[in-house]
Amino acid sequence: PCINGRTIETGAYFGVDVAPIVDRILGERLNDGGWNCEAENGSVRSSVDTTIDVLDGLLGFERATGGSEQVSEARRSGEEYLLERALFRHGSTGEVIDPQYLKFAFPYYWHYDVLRALDYFRGTGAPPDPRMAEAVDVVRSRRQPDGRWLLDRIHPGRVHFDLDAGVGLPSRWNTLRAL
Repeated sequence: PCINGRTIETGAYFGVDVAPIVDRILGERLNDGGWNCEAENGSVRSSVDTTIDVLDGLLGFERATGGSEQVSEARRSGEEYLLERALFRHGSTGEVIDPQYLKFAFPYYWHYDVLRALDYFRGTGAPPDPRMAEAVDVVRSRRQPDGRWLLDRIHPGRVHFDLDAGVGLPSRWNTLRAL
């Protein structure tokens, strides 16, 4: 689902018929409303990392094609999965799932963080949900005195050209997304 979510998003953007992949993704949703790349290995709980990739793909598909009621319903269930966790907390304990989710990277590739999640919800055009408030507070608290946000980390992998000046320095991309 991680790779397929990204493939749906990219294919929809470029006008490729990704409907068969969408159909597959719809069948891979877990009982808690989200998705997990480890489901094929027996995982029965969704992952925020996988779920955000699928949500990005389904949103791109809906924009490109108009979607369907099944796609909209699946997207709503994935959104609910994230919202029930305040975008970054364990559903069972309320603890932070991963402290890295509170640090902002760009490009984010397939990785999850609260800024990426909030950017997704902004992109849906839906009104803010009160369950996002704590994540919004996290983003606001990271704003620097000059009004910009920093690049907190760079994910490993091949980078063909730098998009920002470096870790710990102001990030135009994180600032744009945070604003």
